[in-house]
Amino acid sequence: MSVATLKKPKLRDQVSEAEWKIRVDLAAAYRLVALYGWDDLIFTHISARLPGDEGHFLINPYGMMFEEITASALVKIDMDGDVVGDSDYAVNPAGFTIHSAVHEVRHDAGCVIHLHTPAGTAVATQEEGLLPLNQTALVIREQIAYHEYEGIALDHNERPRLQKDLGDKNLMLLWNHGTLALGPTVQDAFLSMYFLERACEMQVASLAGARKLHYPSDAVKEITAKQGENGLPSVSGIAWDALLRKLDRQLPGYAD
Repeated sequence: MSVATLKKPKLRDQVSEAEWKIRVDLAAAYRLVALYGWDDLIFTHISARLPGDEGHFLINPYGMMFEEITASALVKIDMDGDVVGDSDYAVNPAGFTIHSAVHEVRHDAGCVIHLHTPAGTAVATQEEGLLPLNQTALVIREQIAYHEYEGIALDHNERPRLQKDLGDKNLMLLWNHGTLALGPTVQDAFLSMYFLERACEMQVASLAGARKLHYPSDAVKEITAKQGENGLPSVSGIAWDALLRKLDRQLPGYAD
């Protein structure tokens, strides 16, 4: 028997074009999180629902750094947390709890991102949550839900409370824990998370200045919130194309 015969078939040849496209985008999102310094060793997670495959979604192999993740390495799991197909890795139990909670009830959530960044977690420990301090915050502030911290998310009984708190919002601050964003596609979720993380960084910097803060009027808050609701989806594709070009220059290999 030849070596060629023994060679394991590439995953790209074993899945649909639709699944492969999502795998590539999801792997890119992991690499971008690493590139922006939002990762937390092997912890936190990003998931993507598979089209026409109800109950199955992709998530990171537990033990790989985000900068290492490729399209082929992503693990497919079902709503019970069981691995579907072959994988040399398990998945993060806490990651399964949080992401399965969202995917179970939000069928519009094609992608879910959860992070533990210093700025995002800092704002998630401030009693007022995200303040209306700047344009970036105003664009997304009305889309944010809040969920109380219950310990490391290993208890599946937390899922109904997380689902209730999330409701129909696309962003969440998990008190004392971190940030969460979702969207119909990977690119939509990533752009929403970018705005949330950026707003948190701006808030931490503003409060660190120890100066009196200037707040916009209520009318401007309302106008900007509406502009954000209508505007972010319209630019996510343009931003994503630019992000992939950046990734191809600085951290290629995600599409393997």
